[in-house]
Amino acid sequence: MPQTPRPNPADDESRGLGDRSSSTEPEAPDAAGATPWRTKADVSASGGSSSSARSFLRETAIIIISVLVLTWVLQTFVGRQYVIPSESMENTLRGCAGCTNDRIVIDKLTYRFSDPEPGDVVVFKAPTRSWDSQWTSPRSKNTVIRGLQDVLSWFGFAPPDENDLVKRVIATGGQTVECDNADSKGVTVNGKPLDEPYIDRALQQKDSFATDPASNRTTSCLGPNFGPITVPKGHVWVMGDNRGNSADSRFHISDELMGTVPIGNIRGKVRFIIYPFSRLGGVGSHNPQR
Repeated sequence: MPQTPRPNPADDESRGLGDRSSSTEPEAPDAAGATPWRTKADVSASGGSSSSARSFLRETAIIIISVLVLTWVLQTFVGRQYVIPSESMENTLRGCAGCTNDRIVIDKLTYRFSDPEPGDVVVFKAPTRSWDSQWTSPRSKNTVIRGLQDVLSWFGFAPPDENDLVKRVIATGGQTVECDNADSKGVTVNGKPLDEPYIDRALQQKDSFATDPASNRTTSCLGPNFGPITVPKGHVWVMGDNRGNSADSRFHISDELMGTVPIGNIRGKVRFIIYPFSRLGGVGSHNPQR
């Protein structure tokens, strides 16, 4: 039987291919007994697919980690999304059973350089237990699932495990706020009635003394009398725009902070409504004291 000639290494060297060990490698003999030789290009082709797969997985992991880190930085220091849970801020912010609740974005940077001002709409953590009477934790009782929810909350994919509320700042540190239904002034700060165009009169029709038709001024407390209360330095007094349906500072006067909220509990200033798209837009900060 004729034999297939084997390559001569000398021929390779004479053709300038260099050392055989760096350019080719032997394989098992074929059926005819000859030993074929495989070039470096052949070797690279056979291992290229696995190398490309590893490279793709590595690049994907880097992208995912980078996105998560960026998301954490934004959620922690720049802004965060929240869902409005109740009707207390209607019609500025909407939230009710059976409707599409507003999704809002807060600005976390502003209060790193300045203090809240009257008229700002803010998200804050409940400062005392009296604010938590109707709140239940969104966390699972299962330890593993609860841990996963905590991790997801760092990146904004799950709500934080705290009672966050949204209200409007009415008075700040050093100011005195009060209201007496008998004097027809409505809420006053330092004795002066407030200008509050954000209060929806249609929502307050049940109170015949709710508003003065000739102005934006409320002529009743839209609730029980309260005050006078002088807001401590570093605190704010907050109330809901839906004044007749808001468990705000007025209903926590008996706690150790007299219903006020420490500035340190404020998570940020509400800037935008991002959903539903029909309500897409900014959230204003009308100062009721001006």
